[in-house]
Amino acid sequence: MSITPIFEAMNHLDKLHKSLLGLSFKKTELIKTGDMEGLDQLLKDEQKHVAAISQLETQRQQKVMEYLQAKGFANAEPTVASVIEAAGTEEKEQLEHVRDELMRTIHDLKWQNDLNQKMTYQSLQFVNLSLDMLRPTPESINYSKDTIKRAKSAGNSTFDSQA
Repeated sequence: MSITPIFEAMNHLDKLHKSLLGLSFKKTELIKTGDMEGLDQLLKDEQKHVAAISQLETQRQQKVMEYLQAKGFANAEPTVASVIEAAGTEEKEQLEHVRDELMRTIHDLKWQNDLNQKMTYQSLQFVNLSLDMLRPTPESINYSKDTIKRAKSAGNSTFDSQA
């Protein structure tokens, strides 16, 4: 069996992850500008990308299982490392290159998503701070028993100045 379908699946996964990374960069700009409608649409696009990546990853695993079974590794896990072990020298180098490229893209995507998460959290903190400044503080609006007792005790003096 040829290793070409696995290469194609991994290359396609890398392209989808790079596209998702591009959306993540756009998300950063939308968070900076506060464009909620654009952010909502971008989140829908991200969900489509994630669904496509998930489906393609399932296909990749299936192709890896087929390749490993054809090579006599029936009990191996469907990982790229397993395929690298079973592949020939030239195929190993190609697979390692594709794997490394995909890993770099995923690392960049993770870093960008962490940045977006931090920016979103800071924006939320700013909104909460602004709301706290606008809301009245819940100080003692009504009288409590303690304030009434203090007022009575302050008014009941043992010395009557009018007598």
